[in-house]
Amino acid sequence: MLTITIKEGKDKLLLKHHPWVFSGAIAKIEGEGAGFAEVLSESGSFIAYGYYDAKSHIVLHLLSWNKSDRMDEAFIRSLVRRSVLRRKELLQRKDTTCLRLIHGEADFLPGVAADCYGREVRIIISSRFAYAFLPAIASELDTILHPSIIEASVDKAFAGPEGLPERLRTFKEGKEAAEDTSRANVRFIEDGILYEAAPGKGQKSGFYCDQRDNRRIVEEVASGRTVLDLFSYTGPFTLHALRGGALSVDAVDSSESALRHLLYQVHINEDEKIIPPESREKVTITDADCFGYIRGVEDGKYDMMILDPPKLAKTKASLDNAMKAYKDLNRVAMLKIRNNGIIATFSCSAAMSAESFRLMLSWAAADAGVEIQLLRTMGAGEDHPIRLSFPESEYLKGCLIRVIKG
Repeated sequence: MLTITIKEGKDKLLLKHHPWVFSGAIAKIEGEGAGFAEVLSESGSFIAYGYYDAKSHIVLHLLSWNKSDRMDEAFIRSLVRRSVLRRKELLQRKDTTCLRLIHGEADFLPGVAADCYGREVRIIISSRFAYAFLPAIASELDTILHPSIIEASVDKAFAGPEGLPERLRTFKEGKEAAEDTSRANVRFIEDGILYEAAPGKGQKSGFYCDQRDNRRIVEEVASGRTVLDLFSYTGPFTLHALRGGALSVDAVDSSESALRHLLYQVHINEDEKIIPPESREKVTITDADCFGYIRGVEDGKYDMMILDPPKLAKTKASLDNAMKAYKDLNRVAMLKIRNNGIIATFSCSAAMSAESFRLMLSWAAADAGVEIQLLRTMGAGEDHPIRLSFPESEYLKGCLIRVIKG
C-alpha cells in the first residue's frame, strides 16, 4: 500500500470527509504506481484510506476514514453491496423498475454510476478507479441482482481527462463477455409509465432516472395546459404531462432519433391505456437547437414550459459563461410564456449551487421585467442521495416557478 502525506493546511476538507485530493495538496508519496494508499497529515496522523492514480485528473480518491478497514477488492465489493441494499425498498416497487443503484462518490464509489432498467444493469465510468475495479463491481452486482446482462461504458466527458477507452464492455453471469448486437430494446417502468432504451446507446446510461420525482410534479400541474417541452430527449416529461391532462405538448430536441423514440413511447403508452386516448394527436416534435428555437416561439402560446438543458457548467472555471447561458434561456422563456404561466426549469451542472441557480432566476426575471414565484424546489430522487460532506453530489437543481406579468 502507498503512503501519501498531505500538505499542512490542505487536509481540512479531507478531515470532514470530502473525497477528492488533487496533486497540489500532496506533500509526499511513498511507493510507486497506482493503488490503495494510506493518507496521512504532515504530523503523521491518519486521515483516510484512498486510491491513488497519477494519470487521473483527481489523483487521489478517498474511500474510508475508518483505520480498521482493509483496503482490497473485498472492500470494494462491500461498498457495492451496501449501496444496493440501501435501495432495497425502491427495488421492491411494482410501478418502477428503473433506478440508480450506485451514485458515485455519494455512495463512496468514485466515478461509478450504475442504473438498473428492468433486468438489465448499465454502468457509466468516469474515473480510473472505477475502470480498474469494473470487473469486481460488475461481479458483485451480478451476485446481488442476477441481471440478464450488465453493460459498462466510459462517460465521453471523462474519457479524455482520465485516459480511458470509450468502448462498451459487457458482463454476463459476472464475467466479461462479447457484446450481443442482436439484443432488442429493454423495456422498463418508471412511475407506471412504459419506456424502452436501446442497448449501448443514448445519452449517459440511456435514460435520466434522476428526474423521476420532478416528472411527477410536472404531471400534477399539467392539466389543461399548453406545454413546451424543451430539451425533451426521448420524452419522459412529455409522457407525464400527457398523463396529467395537458391539452398539447410540443417537444423540441436537437436529436431527431430521440424525438422519433419519443413518439414511439407515446404510442406504446397510449396503446396500454397508461396515457389518455388520442395523446399522439396532442404531440408535435421539432428537431432544432433549443436555445435558438425558443427565441422564435410565439408570445403567449404556452402556459407551461419545461427547460431541462444539458450540463452547461462542466467545471467551476466555466461557471460564469454557463450562468449567462442559463440566465438567457430562462429570461427568454419568461418573456414568451403566458401571464401566470408555469416553468419547470433545471440545471444538472454540479459546479452551480442551488443558491446560484435561484439567484440566476431572479436576475433573469429582473431582465425580463416580470415577477416570479417559487412554487416548488426540485432535485434528484432518493436513489441519487446527496452526501453532505461532498456538496458536488447535489448536481441536479430545479425550480417550479410562476411567471407574473403586469
